[in-house]
Amino acid sequence: MFMTIHPETPHARQIRQVVECLKDGGVIIYPTDTHYGMGCDIQNKKAIERIYQIRQKDKKQPFSFICPDLTDISRYAKVHNAAYRVLKRFLPGPYTFILEGTREVPKMMLTKRKTAGIRVPDCAIALAIVRELGNPVISTTAARAGEELETDASLLHELFGGQVDMVIGGGSVPGIPSSVIDLSGEIPEVLREGLGDVSEFL
Repeated sequence: MFMTIHPETPHARQIRQVVECLKDGGVIIYPTDTHYGMGCDIQNKKAIERIYQIRQKDKKQPFSFICPDLTDISRYAKVHNAAYRVLKRFLPGPYTFILEGTREVPKMMLTKRKTAGIRVPDCAIALAIVRELGNPVISTTAARAGEELETDASLLHELFGGQVDMVIGGGSVPGIPSSVIDLSGEIPEVLREGLGDVSEFL
């Protein structure tokens, strides 16, 4: 199914439709502030396994996930004071922050170090979905391993329409991955330089 949602003022009825799909174990493609993501409800193990198959990714590489705000992050990650100040300053925005996960995070979404990648994108559609769902949504690039990022939702529907349950067209996206910053230690560490400015972390 393909659905177009207004990127700045998403309609509540459409968001509820997306959330019903997620609650039924659906996999969706949706816009973020960096690129189109592929996701599902973080609490649905079967849906997560479907994404691993579609993305052709190794299960030893956990996906990051989207939270709606800082309060929600504290449910899923242990946030020390220095990390909180960073999060408050840079979110919402095009960053993935690595933090030590709490017991709320499914084990398959944690690294061996018990860390998780968490996003709060500056994207009205993505944030509306996770707020309405009440759980984080998996955030991984809507592309197969080794392929370039596709920024056109209709083309993503052609590529993945038979494998996912819903593709959401939400306008143009930069098509650049988020910057990844590890906040699990005492000093922030840049793991990937992407769309978000990392100069203050270097």
